[in-house]
Amino acid sequence: MSEIKLTIEGMSCQHCVKRVKKAIDAIDGVEASTVDVGSASVTINDAKTSQKTVEQAITGAGYKVQ
Repeated sequence: MSEIKLTIEGMSCQHCVKRVKKAIDAIDGVEASTVDVGSASVTINDAKTSQKTVEQAITGAGYKVQ
């Protein structure tokens, strides 16, 4: 298990938070996530997923990971 802390650009409201959380939580291997405007904290099972996969999901949702 690893905890990832990310800074996310382009988020400005609770709709953005919900969109990013939905994208992250859809990944197999994400154990927990907390998303706020501009940031996310994600606990992953390293055997099932990676930080890169989480970042790609956020990018796919329309936001930029720092």
